[in-house]
Amino acid sequence: MGGPRGGRGPQGRMMGTAKAKDFKGSIKSLFKYIGNYKFAILIVVIFAIASTVFNVIGPKILGNATTELFNGIMSKYSGGSGIDFGKIAGILIGLLCIYITSSVCGFVQNFLMSTVTQKVGYRLRRDISYKINLLPMNYFDRHQTGETLSIITNDVDTLCTSLNQVATQAVTSISTIIGVLYMMFSINWMMTLIALVILPVALIFISLIFKISQKHFRNQQDYLGHVNGQVEETISGVNIVQAFNTVDRNVEEFEKSNNMLYKSAWKSQFFSGLAGPIMQVIGNLAYGAIAVLGGYLAIQGTITVGDIQSFIQYVRQFTMPIQQLAQVSNMIQQMTASAERIFEFIGEKEESQEAENHCKKPNGENVTVDEITGNVTFDHVKFGYNEDKIIIHDFSAKVKQGQKIAIVGPTGAGKTTMVKLLMRFYDLNGGSILVDEHNINDFDRRELRELYGMVLQDTWLFKGSIMENIRYGKLDASDEDVVKAAKAAHVDDFVKHLPDGYNMVLNEEASNVSQGQKQLLTIARTILADPKILILDEATSSVDTRTEAFIQKAMDNLMEGRTSFVIAHRLSTIKNADLILFMKDGDIVEQGTHEELLAKGGYYADLYNSQFDKVS
Repeated sequence: MGGPRGGRGPQGRMMGTAKAKDFKGSIKSLFKYIGNYKFAILIVVIFAIASTVFNVIGPKILGNATTELFNGIMSKYSGGSGIDFGKIAGILIGLLCIYITSSVCGFVQNFLMSTVTQKVGYRLRRDISYKINLLPMNYFDRHQTGETLSIITNDVDTLCTSLNQVATQAVTSISTIIGVLYMMFSINWMMTLIALVILPVALIFISLIFKISQKHFRNQQDYLGHVNGQVEETISGVNIVQAFNTVDRNVEEFEKSNNMLYKSAWKSQFFSGLAGPIMQVIGNLAYGAIAVLGGYLAIQGTITVGDIQSFIQYVRQFTMPIQQLAQVSNMIQQMTASAERIFEFIGEKEESQEAENHCKKPNGENVTVDEITGNVTFDHVKFGYNEDKIIIHDFSAKVKQGQKIAIVGPTGAGKTTMVKLLMRFYDLNGGSILVDEHNINDFDRRELRELYGMVLQDTWLFKGSIMENIRYGKLDASDEDVVKAAKAAHVDDFVKHLPDGYNMVLNEEASNVSQGQKQLLTIARTILADPKILILDEATSSVDTRTEAFIQKAMDNLMEGRTSFVIAHRLSTIKNADLILFMKDGDIVEQGTHEELLAKGGYYADLYNSQFDKVS
């Protein structure tokens, strides 16, 4: 079976988004994923608060030790007992226990949150992978393959990393601010009020920075997807790029895209990075004011030396979580930009898999694929990839079970489109396609596609053994069945001369076999599938004349008793077709057997004769 290839769709050009389209919606969708881990997150919050509480208590206890040391020194100068080292040691041992407990709580918090974020990432990748198989073909016509890959890799990784840091730092920072404020007020309310001046100023700067940098984070993720798309295109078509000497042009295009990514990434990082230095300046100003006031109060005897030391530490702890919240806002922007792209993809309209009204037999039971014989009717089919641009205007034809139908015509006539419609890769704009008098819309898509075996001009093979690639047509087939299909497709002739034979592993591009051998493998895969209806789109175009003769015999045997649709440019390969449909501009302009069409002397005769005219 042939498969899709990556390429640049109509939207492969650069796009820019002013800002996140749906910030609240993206966060809401993310919370739905996180909601399955409510208990684990509750434990994370509890341990984060516990870690913060123990950490906040520390400076106050250390201040008590400082006060005890200061009082001891002053007592010694006054002729007293001096420093009580035993009491100081007890305070320090208690402080050590508190900090160890805080570290253990922090470890548990980080361990649980890392587990949750990785599970969220696992679910997102699983859902994206599942979604890919449900998207209609027109989605891939409109989007680069690299953009989709960027969502699976870059966006999911960015979201998980940011989520992990946001969840832990947000809880820790907020808890620290509350705890530190309480401790600061318990020491001295006047110095606390000076420290509180930091908060509204900080919030104003954070909100301004958030507003400016958010649009650049969204652009950064968009441009990253475009760059990945260009890289994927260039790598997959590197031989064409080099053959046509377009390396410089590709480099130039990449430089433009990469420059756009650089500018958006630089701006997003620059503006979000301003939060830290600005907060540091504000914090230092407050720190200086508090130091002056604290010294004055100590001289007045209204505050102890240890309390001054504790308060100064609390001021440092107070400004640090505010700076962390600024960093959290940065990560929230990155997380939201990635989440938006992820949930936009997951929210794409899916291809309906199940039929609303399943076709029925006279006794009321559902018609199954096993009962289909292979009669196909095209009844005034109308279709366009875009509704405002119809390319197939009025296609009608009747095909009987077991007939070999050849579809020929000039490039762009709609030949390949017709077989795509037959398999419901796209839905019709008008008319209907019937299989055994049952509308194909009344079959589940997966059930319908069990009827068909398709061999395309573009081969698709995956990294794995030759045996596994052939077995892809029928996953429960035995080794003997695989080899039998391989012999029918003349694959066995070259496989037995390969290292490891059927167990030879094809690389990711299957470049360790020739193009003709790839085509033979896809034909063997289709033979193994044993379908009711065959679709052959230039199936022998990549093989030499001798191999083509072998393949033609194998295909003739395979097509015997089966309805077959053959698209061919080499008209010599479809002379024995039961019916030849000549398409032009989306309509059938001629139909008949080879001899009948030649006798008419019309479009088919002109095309056939042109392939054998000698150039003088």
